[in-house]
Amino acid sequence: MRPPDKTCGIDTSPEGLVSPGISRRAILAAAGAGVVLPQISAAQARAAPSGPLGPLSASWRSAETLSLWQGAPPEHGYRALPVPAESPPGFLRNISSPTLHVFRPRLANRRAVLLMPGGAYSFVVGTHEGADTADRLTALGYTVFVLAYRLPGEGWSNRWNVPLQDAQRAIRLVRANAARYSIDQAKVAVLGYSAGGHLAASLATGFADPVYAPRDAVDALDPRPSAAGLIYPVITLTPRYTNPQSAASLLGPTPSETLIAQRSPELHVTAATPPAFLVHALDDPAVPPENSFMMLSALRSARVPAEAHFFERGGHGFGLGSADAPNGQWPALFDSWLGQHFAST
Repeated sequence: MRPPDKTCGIDTSPEGLVSPGISRRAILAAAGAGVVLPQISAAQARAAPSGPLGPLSASWRSAETLSLWQGAPPEHGYRALPVPAESPPGFLRNISSPTLHVFRPRLANRRAVLLMPGGAYSFVVGTHEGADTADRLTALGYTVFVLAYRLPGEGWSNRWNVPLQDAQRAIRLVRANAARYSIDQAKVAVLGYSAGGHLAASLATGFADPVYAPRDAVDALDPRPSAAGLIYPVITLTPRYTNPQSAASLLGPTPSETLIAQRSPELHVTAATPPAFLVHALDDPAVPPENSFMMLSALRSARVPAEAHFFERGGHGFGLGSADAPNGQWPALFDSWLGQHFAST
């Protein structure tokens, strides 16, 4: 076990713009006031939330890590990229060896969440969408595995497959360690923010896609999530409604229509897709709420159980939401919703 091989940063280049005049950094900074402390006792709280642009929390630094792959991961061509000079330390880049960061509850409920932070597939947000969310969920009894997944634009061949390879392997690895962490293999949910929401939706719809050759006994385990939480997710990669930075990072600068369709989860929902929980703010300037509308419509058409919460305000990158605003209620709603679905398994 070792920490991931990575450098932290944020894209402040022109390509980092996600909406005219609005950078990912500005959006996350504005959302910083919306990050709230978990409602837990001092004994349960391992660290205060660090905020979107703050340093990685003590709970992140102390978390156990599991290497995803034995040996080199699938694909080749990885190259580290320059990190902007004023990069926040909690935004992870240059991930050559993906890992799971394990957050364990004081009192376990035998349920697990595979957590995928966002970052437009250009970095992985380890702060409010990573450790702070994991701390909130562990206070509710969940064992949380935060995935520091490979970033497709860091030189990888077949870049559009790389995050899904890591996601499939991650959920299999969680199930392989179920006894060790006192987890019920039938109660492993996936939860993703923004581009991590795209990855979670891709796993929920593409769990059976043969994106890498099996390596060991872990790869014989079921990669289908038991449920999926999609928080202000990128869903479609079609130009009208996608987040341009996420699409370009995942697919490259000139993807074919076939490739765009292949990686647009709303086109691949079937009766086998697990139940889904969606959250979006209607004033989101970075990922239009139409992304969640499209996913909800596809789920309903396939008769897949789904619940959606659309908030009037919140923008993008609000993480756990604000204690004095409606969007701060979604973690409790997600917990209640999971409880209903997991009660029958």
